[in-house]
Amino acid sequence: MKKVRKAVIPAAGLGTRVLPATKAMPKEMLPIVDKPAIQYIVEEAAAAGIEDILIITNRGKGLLEDHFDRAPELENHLSAQPGKAGVLRQVVDISRLANIWYVRQKETKGLGHAVNCARDFVDGEPFAVLYGDDVIIGKDPACGQLVRAYEEYGLGVVGVKEVSQEAIRKYSSLKVEPLRDNYFKCTDMVEKPLPGQELSLYSILGRCVLPPEIFEILDATQPGAGGEIQLTDAMKALARRDGMVAVDFTGKRYDMGSKLGVMQAGVEIALDHPEIGEAFRAYLKELAQNL
Repeated sequence: MKKVRKAVIPAAGLGTRVLPATKAMPKEMLPIVDKPAIQYIVEEAAAAGIEDILIITNRGKGLLEDHFDRAPELENHLSAQPGKAGVLRQVVDISRLANIWYVRQKETKGLGHAVNCARDFVDGEPFAVLYGDDVIIGKDPACGQLVRAYEEYGLGVVGVKEVSQEAIRKYSSLKVEPLRDNYFKCTDMVEKPLPGQELSLYSILGRCVLPPEIFEILDATQPGAGGEIQLTDAMKALARRDGMVAVDFTGKRYDMGSKLGVMQAGVEIALDHPEIGEAFRAYLKELAQNL
């Protein structure tokens, strides 16, 4: 079985739920303390052993490419400043996280269409998909948990969490049965289920590992929810045909496509930040006394 060494990050969405902040800045560049959301996602992939990453972008997302490129002027400035060696190292290391390529999704036709743009990059290998809206923080990279399941079972893998009855309407619902520990067998799924269509309260949240056969399925996938080509519909066909593995991953997931999710990520990650965590915690305690 081929090792999973490639990942695709769809980052072509318009960020309409966090306007007006995303009118001129990609939502993937929204900062969580001192790093943009997309960097957390790339770091997770790299920590899982991913070597090559393709980021799917569209018009107006050039900042993403600039962030992962070298910045000679900034580096020269920092190298000339006393006490800036640590910051300089952080800036340089960003460009060394992985081999990163970019391709534009010229029309926003859905997540399935975006992933299909990665066909040549994948080149017949299994690959991880890390949704650009979802930052997952944990000691064990969520992507790595899914990669291990793929390498054990040889089936497509989805990262899942149990969500509320209300939240399931916004995501997907999976038909699952226990395998062992936090592993489940998945044999069916539905995107954005209507009341009564739920298969369970387990939903895909931001991560999957797919075999290259998914592209043949995507070619035959018709527009679904929202009139878009849904990756979930292609994975449903894969699950019904071959079965998939659902991993209830460890780690905290933040929805960076929502204003509340952006604020939750900023607050909770700031509490553990080595530079400001202690002071920020004291500030919150003082603030909470007056709420």
